[in-house]
Amino acid sequence: MPSELIHEYLRIDHLPHIWCAGCGNGTLTRDLVVALDDLINDETNDITRENVVIVSGIGCSSRAAGYMDFSSIHTTHGRAIAFATGIKIARPELHVIVVTGDGDCSAIGGNHLIHAARRNLDLTVLVYNNTIYGMTGGQYSPTTPQHDVATTAPYGVIDRTFNIAELAAGAGASFTAAGDVFHTAETIKQIKKGILHRGFSLIECHSTCPTYYGRKNKKGDAVEMLKVQKAMGLSKASYDKLTDEEKLNHYPIGTLTEYDYPEFTDLYDEIIKAAQADLSK
Repeated sequence: MPSELIHEYLRIDHLPHIWCAGCGNGTLTRDLVVALDDLINDETNDITRENVVIVSGIGCSSRAAGYMDFSSIHTTHGRAIAFATGIKIARPELHVIVVTGDGDCSAIGGNHLIHAARRNLDLTVLVYNNTIYGMTGGQYSPTTPQHDVATTAPYGVIDRTFNIAELAAGAGASFTAAGDVFHTAETIKQIKKGILHRGFSLIECHSTCPTYYGRKNKKGDAVEMLKVQKAMGLSKASYDKLTDEEKLNHYPIGTLTEYDYPEFTDLYDEIIKAAQADLSK
């Protein structure tokens, strides 16, 4: 990250960060900072530093809210989307961004995820998906690949994995996308699209955890894990051309789904106006 962006958008007194060497979460946070800087300096939208709020829950990814020098809140485990919902309904003019992890949003926070998506509430949810519970010791998460090992699955995970982007789309999200640590330009592009989209946006960002996931599963060091992302991440158009068997070794990046559904706070505002009209009679 350029030094000018570090001093502009990060809380220097909160550094150094807690992420392990080679952790992809730092790169993804940098992508978010670059995306916000681009949008703030683009006069064609209404985004300013003052009307952006960063909300996070608990986990490695969720420490990002404390490092970013915006209005931010570091909430309880799995409840980031619930807190963000309250902020957005109370102050619908704000651009509310949730930074969460695969465990935080799809395990303990899964119910909040599907109902915020169902309502099509205008939130942007960035999921740093490192396929493991990194902060608490390497337990398997809902996205740990089947048969991989973790501290709570020493003989391999037998659960089938969640596809978080498909889960959100199925629940009613009007924008879903995917990026990763290696393909930074595309990840930044999708974060910007998600923030500008009017409705519930989820960008699943494939991260890397060389310490707990990579080491236990013999995936190599951080560089080797990035090489794997380079090979596995394909454009949505290229991914769609693969056979079902080939898709097992790849994932799509870019915009996955995009719909024009009514947004929740817009509908809620109509109810408020109707109630006020009744009271004035």
